[in-house]
Amino acid sequence: MPLGLSVVIIAKNEHSRIKDCLENVHGWADEIVVVDDESTDDTRSIASKYTDMVLTRHMELEGKQRNFGHSKAKNDWILLLDCDERLTDELKNEIAVALKEGDPKIAAYWAPQINYLGDVQLNHGGWSSPHIRLYNKNHVRWSEADFDVIHPGIKIIDKEYRGANMKAKTLHYSFRNVEDFIAKINRYSTLEATKWYLDGRKMSFGKAMWRAWDRFFRRFISKKGYKDGYFGFVAAALSSFHEFAAYSKYVEIKEKGYYIKPKV
Repeated sequence: MPLGLSVVIIAKNEHSRIKDCLENVHGWADEIVVVDDESTDDTRSIASKYTDMVLTRHMELEGKQRNFGHSKAKNDWILLLDCDERLTDELKNEIAVALKEGDPKIAAYWAPQINYLGDVQLNHGGWSSPHIRLYNKNHVRWSEADFDVIHPGIKIIDKEYRGANMKAKTLHYSFRNVEDFIAKINRYSTLEATKWYLDGRKMSFGKAMWRAWDRFFRRFISKKGYKDGYFGFVAAALSSFHEFAAYSKYVEIKEKGYYIKPKV
């Protein structure tokens, strides 16, 4: 019996990961929609082997890209999946039950994650915090604010609807290795600094240093990242460095105008 579910995947130059991602949901979901951000590799040709819905669209903002993707889906219920994520069988079963028997006033579901640094599971340190996974596009919108250049929020637009948490987890192959982790910090800290600047956030050196220390302490000590061994320490330390890098770039934006792309 069809689930009444469309999977929406946002991709750019993901030839090494998109095949496994698509195989994870192909034949299970009713539809797969891939929105490709003008990839220069063979991402689109790989995706076309699994779905006819491969759309090319330049990504201005992540929120706009996700709203565009779900607007092209035939079903109301949308499963959000990135190319480095996989659903466990337990989560697939939980999703199927929610779609069939769930509370009709729930418009969105969050699910926890199992994150990986290479082949090391980060089971502690707060890396398994729930992320939005499933939502009804009739009641949910992604933020398209100019400052939401990274991690846009969502809004449940009807007051009588609400969100809920699932128990089963997503597998999130976040970082291929330490080098990949550092590369993502470089990219994401630029976006974070840009977001702070565009939304007028006041960020001082003291506040930034406190955020860096607090992030390390919470990940490694209070959320027990030390139980993941040496790479638990690496993950906490690099996560902390992200805050320092973002602040340093924020100062460069304010003083020199770096990183801000002119509107066309």
